[in-house]
Amino acid sequence: MSETRSRGAGIRSTAEDQRVRIVARAVDVFAVSGYKATPVADVATAAKVSPAYVFRLFEGKLGLFVAAVDDCYAQVASALVAGVDDTGTPAERLELMTQSYIELIRDRSLIALQVHAQSACDVPEIRDAVRRGLAAVVRAVSGTSGADDDSVQRFLAYGQLCHLVVQAGLADVDTAWARVVDHGIRHD
Repeated sequence: MSETRSRGAGIRSTAEDQRVRIVARAVDVFAVSGYKATPVADVATAAKVSPAYVFRLFEGKLGLFVAAVDDCYAQVASALVAGVDDTGTPAERLELMTQSYIELIRDRSLIALQVHAQSACDVPEIRDAVRRGLAAVVRAVSGTSGADDDSVQRFLAYGQLCHLVVQAGLADVDTAWARVVDHGIRHD
């Protein structure tokens, strides 16, 4: 069904190449307006393909959004483990993961998409994608850091608080309440 071409030592589907490229653009586009407010045509325009082609590769807008959410969490899990080796304590490994995550979220698309996905968890397929993503992140953090469950939970909670601080621009709010929320949060 899909056209193939040779690439070095392997063969890869042109449709699969396009699918990967469209998902990458979908992450950025859905990060702006979320699932409900983003038309597939916007993603198609960003990916420089027709909406019909997007629908050919994905099971509608929902399939495209779920693929973007899956990709988002895969990027997060991958980034968290990329800079960690087998040396150091679990706490030191979690610190390295924190640094990796800070670097990753300099591009705000990933955290914005996570927020949009979490807010659309009333859609079962999106809720399942968020759960899959969180499961992958927990497995990556637990397995790579060797930290206990309480430490992994605090790491994840800290990450969610970091999302709030970044998305609400609390580092720029010079009031007592904002300083309490932002205290000790490293996000840039």
